[in-house]
Amino acid sequence: MAEVKKHHWLSRLTFGTAALILSGLLLLSYCSAVVNPAKSWVFTIFGLLFIPLFLLTVLFFVWSLFRRSRMSGLLLVMLLPSLLFIGRYWQGGKEEAAPGPLKMVSYNVGLFANSDRKYQRIPLADSVAAFLMRTDADVICLQEFYLPNAEDLDDFFRTRFPGYHADYYVLTGKEGHAGNVTLSRRPVVNRGKIDFEKSTNLALYTDVLLDSTVVRVYNCHFESYNISVSGLLKSLRKTEEMMEETGRKMRRSITQRPRQVDEVMHDVDNCPVRSVVLGDFNDNPLSYTYFRLSRGRKDSFVKAGRGFGATYRTLWPFLRIDYILYPPDLAADTYEVRKVKYSDHYPIIATYHET
Repeated sequence: MAEVKKHHWLSRLTFGTAALILSGLLLLSYCSAVVNPAKSWVFTIFGLLFIPLFLLTVLFFVWSLFRRSRMSGLLLVMLLPSLLFIGRYWQGGKEEAAPGPLKMVSYNVGLFANSDRKYQRIPLADSVAAFLMRTDADVICLQEFYLPNAEDLDDFFRTRFPGYHADYYVLTGKEGHAGNVTLSRRPVVNRGKIDFEKSTNLALYTDVLLDSTVVRVYNCHFESYNISVSGLLKSLRKTEEMMEETGRKMRRSITQRPRQVDEVMHDVDNCPVRSVVLGDFNDNPLSYTYFRLSRGRKDSFVKAGRGFGATYRTLWPFLRIDYILYPPDLAADTYEVRKVKYSDHYPIIATYHET
């Protein structure tokens, strides 16, 4: 009998300790939305782990009910804030609305270097261009666009995107020219770019005429981790030096992004017209990046999306890092994550009407 009581006590202690640790980690993931990672970068890691931490906490909560554990109250309290955030990752069924008159696309095309190796770069670029033309969008924003020769850029846009005005800024590297592209078939009245210090990433802005009003579209590509999923797994399995290098890359990316976000927001705050902020943010919806950029704007997926909003193909359905955030005087009618396999990202497509 004493042995049974001892086993029961150890079981309760182990479960209680695990529940406390899990609750603490989930709390840290909530904090990642408001803590500037430039000051404390590790909070971003907990934010990235929100979905698995949330699911584990749900499992522990259900288990605690079966065990009639006192920890069930704590686990329930820790789960309640998730109700504020889970909609940024998954949306239940909504009534299907008619598409609005303004359609926008954001797509990180991954340098046209498809991981399936099914296409060579130029044929893949042609396939992506044909797909984008079929979307019949008014504004198309691309990140990680690539061509081997800069002199071919104007010809590429003229022949593949007839009827569109192309704004682009590309950087020259050893293998070619890469950067951001904004295509608009609505009249363009102004344009510019925001360079990020010590980075090859940037943001373009394009002032597009909608009927009689103007909206500024910020096409953003914030700092990448520069770590592949396979490379991350290798670093975990192999040498300490590889793990340190992976850690350095992550810290650099995490601490640079808030500075880049602040640069974009400085321009947004001083912009004389309303603005849409979209692109590859390289951050999840429970992050300082999302929290900062979404203030004063609405999330197209939250308002018009259905199902999982994840846009990073390799880790679907966990990572949503591409967004279209729009001003209050527009209303989102439809939103779609189109699951084409041309890139490691999925394109996002949304339609709007003016309110």
